[in-house]
Amino acid sequence: MDADNTPSSPATADISEAPPTSASERPREEPDFDTETMRKTRPGLKRFTLTLTVLLSFLLGLPFLLKSVEIYRSPLPFREIDDLSAAVESNSLHFPCQFQAVFVDFGVPSFTANELSMSIESHMQKLAAKDSTFCGACSNNSTVSVTLESGSDCFYSNNDLKWKCGALNELNKFEGSGKYDDELFDDYLKSRLGDNGNSSNGGKVYTVIVVRKEEMEEVRAVVGKYRHAWMVGRVSEEAAVKKVAEIFVKVFVNGGKEEGSISGEFMPVGADGRIVLSFNLLNADPRYWTYGWEFQEIDDNLLAPIIDALKPLADIRVESQVLYHTPKSSFSYWDDKLGSYIFTRNDLPFFDLKEIFEVFIGQLRQLFGLKSKGLLGDVSGSLRLLTSEAGFTEWELDLLSRQHTCFNLLQCATTLGSLSRLVQSLPRMIIKDEIGKQVKYSLEAAKLAISNVSGGVYDASAVSSRQARSFAEDAFYHPSMMSVSYYSFEHCFAVYSPFFLPVSLHVLLAALREWKRYKQESRKYNAWKAKTM
Repeated sequence: MDADNTPSSPATADISEAPPTSASERPREEPDFDTETMRKTRPGLKRFTLTLTVLLSFLLGLPFLLKSVEIYRSPLPFREIDDLSAAVESNSLHFPCQFQAVFVDFGVPSFTANELSMSIESHMQKLAAKDSTFCGACSNNSTVSVTLESGSDCFYSNNDLKWKCGALNELNKFEGSGKYDDELFDDYLKSRLGDNGNSSNGGKVYTVIVVRKEEMEEVRAVVGKYRHAWMVGRVSEEAAVKKVAEIFVKVFVNGGKEEGSISGEFMPVGADGRIVLSFNLLNADPRYWTYGWEFQEIDDNLLAPIIDALKPLADIRVESQVLYHTPKSSFSYWDDKLGSYIFTRNDLPFFDLKEIFEVFIGQLRQLFGLKSKGLLGDVSGSLRLLTSEAGFTEWELDLLSRQHTCFNLLQCATTLGSLSRLVQSLPRMIIKDEIGKQVKYSLEAAKLAISNVSGGVYDASAVSSRQARSFAEDAFYHPSMMSVSYYSFEHCFAVYSPFFLPVSLHVLLAALREWKRYKQESRKYNAWKAKTM
């Protein structure tokens, strides 16, 4: 009934309470069917398939994500870099050298040529053991060829080098002309020796000639501009052997370097193998006078031979300029007769360009670690060292080429080794194709330099080693290598995990849960099916 005590309609009674069902309409229950462990219908895969589809979409998108953050890395020959470092750093590079000693007018010799050869080699090994062996020296197994010339007969040691017998027959005539001079005699020996500076077995040939003269009590020892030296005077075979060994080791091999001289790194040569020679003329007071200079003439006559001589070692560029408004440093006096101010030569030293460039050449030689003095003293006397118009003698250029080659190869191996370790430690570092090419060219140039070292080709080895170092430095200091955007994989994971890890974890857990539910419902269905069969 409602609030007015009126009876409810039949429709309202049907909604509030369901009509009773008859006994025939009730489902018939089986007495052995357990709803907890059995089910009569096969479980569906819709929920599991939907969850698995979402999970697979995440997995399929993972390669695209990795591709989007992929770093391009040009392949580098790490194994070849390690092999080069091992080859260069494990053993010091030693060049093949050939030595030749000629004993003239020693009468009946007390020793044979082979005995003198072994004696000189023994003294050379002792001197090399005292001096610290440096990279770029001659190899320890270098041989010494000895020739004994007496009259028209020559006796040779068991070596490949053969002295041209009678090459000094005109020596007495040359000295008797009254025109003897070390410079002239040096050129005379050069003309007689010809192309004896190169050996067919590889390496340069260095020759020391010992001429015994009983009338000369003082022994004169001179090292020429080329690859030979000579001794003239009253000297015994034992003293001559020691002196020859000293010249070979201390001059031709070590370059006459003394303690305190600049050694090791080649200071004036940059990593790219370039040198800039800048010359400046300072005008003291341009208000009253203006100075100039004929620098082109200086460049052609004085600098050109030096640049050509050092060409295998460095790419030298010359520049000059005139600068004004510098503090006044010269003083003059007025001459009424001339009607002008007079300066002395000492007040204007920069006009004497020859003296200035002699000082410059001496400074340049010191930068390369060479002596600028004309004498080299030792325990057995002194040696006179002839100078060259090019600023560097041939045997000095050989020394610089050997040391320069060795130093460049060591720097190349060190730089490439550092680059290799750096790249392998940073997997996210970008390696452009240009860097890969530079590393390839550097390795090729280094291998060529090592091959030239074995063959004793000094100039070619210096050029190749300079290229190898230059390519290695360019690769290591490439602008792309200096970027600060390189980060590790852990950093990349830390950046992207807050976005993808929570969703991916929930999707994975949902898929596992649905798989577990499907397996459980399948067991219920299989249990009911087995019971009804």
